[in-house]
Amino acid sequence: MKTGAEQSAEQPDWAYAEAPRRRRVWPWVVAFGIVVVLAVVAWFAAEAIARDLVTRTIRDEVSKRLSLSASHEVDVQVGGVVIPQLIGGSLDEVTVSSEDVPVGSFMGDVTVTAQDVPIRGGADMGGATATVALDEEQLRAMLSAVDGFPAETVGLDEPDVTMSTELQLFGVSVPVGVLLTPSADDGDVVFTPSGFQVAGAEIDAERLAAQFGVLADIVLRDWTVCLAQHIPAGVTITDVRVEGDALVADADVDGAIVTDPTLQATGTCE
Repeated sequence: MKTGAEQSAEQPDWAYAEAPRRRRVWPWVVAFGIVVVLAVVAWFAAEAIARDLVTRTIRDEVSKRLSLSASHEVDVQVGGVVIPQLIGGSLDEVTVSSEDVPVGSFMGDVTVTAQDVPIRGGADMGGATATVALDEEQLRAMLSAVDGFPAETVGLDEPDVTMSTELQLFGVSVPVGVLLTPSADDGDVVFTPSGFQVAGAEIDAERLAAQFGVLADIVLRDWTVCLAQHIPAGVTITDVRVEGDALVADADVDGAIVTDPTLQATGTCE
């Protein structure tokens, strides 16, 4: 029988080196894990800082361009991870929204979504869409600028805008209610009569014209609202509709508006 010393003498050198080598691996694994965690934390910290800087810059620029007060809330949402977009030189998608934004003589709730927004000058953005929503009070303010329109009677009854007036028949004032269907035509907002009530009873356009003659023209006509003088030339109204308690107008925005002064300037109404 061999003694412990004799057994030890017969063991090869690698048998003694194996155990210490395994023990030395673990500190490296732990260290690597710590480095990865710290890198991830640093990445998210840098991403948060970059996102905050971008959103604040956009918010400040929008407030400046629209002459909004410092307390006026402007919400800015930047899609995707910000840092790679900054490195690439453009933001994939930016959505800016704010309530009670001045649009000429009235106000509206505005949302703009832009794609491929350059962060350096001299480049166009990919394009943008805008939505303006008006409640009844804001709609009345817009329509008050239309000559002869009874803006104070305006209401919203999806899918129509409502108005009322009075027509004279043999010296008697007869109340007339009108349903107006909104639409967009060559960048203008158009309200087209689609239903009538005389003294509470429904009546069609033909009978209304026969009963009141030329006096009925005031309620049978289309009403056109030109917004070109209130919005940049690079913005075109494409659709108008009533949704719930708001009149909603959609618009396309030319991507060259960020570089072309003629598209940034307000248009004119003929």
